[in-house]
Formats: sequence, C-alpha cells, structure tokens
Amino acid sequence: MTTTISESRFSVDPWDPGYAAALSKEALAELGATSAELDLDVELAAADWRPVGPGPGAAPPGVLLVADGVRRIDARVWMHDSRGAAPAPGIAASYAAGIVRCGPEGASLAAIDVRRSVFSAAPHASEVKTPAAVYQALPAADAGMDELSLALQRQVTQLEVELAVHHRRQAGAEDLLLVDGPLRGRTHLPRTVGYIKTHHTAYLPPPQAAVVSALAPGQRTPIFLMGTSWRRHAWYVRLPTRSATPWAGVARCEAGADLRPDEVIELADSITLALPQLAGVDYKDPRAPQNLTPIGGLEKLLRHRLGDPRLLYRALRTAAAA
Repeated sequence: MTTTISESRFSVDPWDPGYAAALSKEALAELGATSAELDLDVELAAADWRPVGPGPGAAPPGVLLVADGVRRIDARVWMHDSRGAAPAPGIAASYAAGIVRCGPEGASLAAIDVRRSVFSAAPHASEVKTPAAVYQALPAADAGMDELSLALQRQVTQLEVELAVHHRRQAGAEDLLLVDGPLRGRTHLPRTVGYIKTHHTAYLPPPQAAVVSALAPGQRTPIFLMGTSWRRHAWYVRLPTRSATPWAGVARCEAGADLRPDEVIELADSITLALPQLAGVDYKDPRAPQNLTPIGGLEKLLRHRLGDPRLLYRALRTAAAA
C-alpha cells in the first residue's frame, strides 16, 4: 500500500510488524557487503542479469511435497548427577515435522511426527519421564543456550528429512520437495528446493540486487552459486503481491551445489510456476504472500500437535519434585 501525504510518499511493507521484516534494515544497509563467495554467471553473465520467467518447455511439478517443522522449549532444566557432579543446564523441548502433498486433486496431509527430547551436554543426562510425556535424552555440544537451541534445530531438520525420505519411498512417484527454510543439512535429497521467506542478509551486489527489486510476480532472478560455510545454488522469486515496496513478496530459493546448470534451471522454473498458486493471502496470514498456504496450515496443525505447553510444564515440574 502506498500513502500520499503532501509531497512526500512512503510505502508500507505488507509483512506484519509483529514479525521480523521480510528484508531486515541491517541487510538493506549492508547490501553488497556480504562475505559470501558468489558465482553470478551460472545462468546469465552477471552483466546481463534481468528478471526471467520460466522457459517455454517448463512445467510445474506434478506433485509438490511441502515439508516443515516446528519447535518449542517446554522448560529449562538442570540435569543432576547422583555421583555428585555439578548440575548441568539443559532444555526440555517438543518438536514436530510434517509433509503436505499438493497435487491435481488438492492438498492433503501426507505425514506427521511429534517428538519430545531433553537436550544437555551432561554425560549423565537421561530421559525424563513425566505424567504427560517422556522426553528422550539427546546430547548437545556444550551447555550454552545457543548450542542447546542448535541441537534442537538439528533434530527438527533430521525429522523432516526422515519423513521426506520415508514418504517418497512409500509413494514411489516423481515429485518435487519444498522445505521451509535453508537447504542446509538436506542438500543430499533429490529434487529438493529450500524456501527462505525472511532475508537476514543481502547476498547480491547492487547491480544484481536491483534485479530483485525489478521482479514482477511470477518472475525470478537468474541462478547464482554462493558459498558461506556451505555451498548452494540460489535464486530470488517474487510472489503475487499488491505492495509496491522493493522486496515485497520476494523469497529466496536454494538447490544443491552439485547440480548441473540445466538441472537447477529446470528446478527453478518448475518451482517458479508452482509458487504463485500457493502464495498466502494477507487477510488470512500476516506473513503473506511469502508464507505459503500449505506452510501456514501445516505450522498451525503441528503447533496444535505439540500439546498444551502449560500441561507439559506442570508435568515437568511434578516429575522434578518426585
């Protein structure tokens, strides 16, 4: 939405202000200053970059699988050792992953799994049994909160991978898998695209970043290869949006670095054709259009399946006092 006041004009980002901005202020200020290694010449020479649409032979996937996961820390805990060692911090967490199958007949839930674990760096950590649930003991690299959270996120990612592999083995059909978030830890999965809807870092130099702002709905940037702590192909795509702000409706997609250029172009064209039909709508989702309808619905279901946080917290308190 664009508002006019006297001679000045400004744009209002459609992304709900309760969430982090789709493109953060820090990323915009540091445009072109990223330390990522970039190869901008994968599909077009860097000097020839322009918005591109799917090629004449492109087709959307016959079946699109959308995978996502959620996590919640139910309580911070201390793991005690009966032999007298100092208590070690940890977290008790619930997490879940699911897959939505989008095909000609519509969207349906294909798989879902809910797990609960207690994460700690303590060698003496053991499972926690409560009246409401059992939390499996899983290790973390150290006792810091960042590492405990990272250990939890690794399990969410691993659960998504397990569900995707199992479902594809059962279905036995050619499909395209879209995972919500970066592709890291899932680059080995065939025909898989990572989908990033929030931009914390601006990776492209100014001339190529200007192409992102110039995208029309249903268009994408040329593909580029980037390396940070890991390598992947990437491109930006714009979903349908009524906003005129430069990055409104823009998402970044990722694919494995080992793919040939023709393979990643086929993936990029296919997902670019599929995404507009799945775009979220602003009167239903505050993170529309980037938060795709299947992702929003799956997240809501998964959070419900995590259970009542108050009940689980009371159960953990009860178990600790026993």
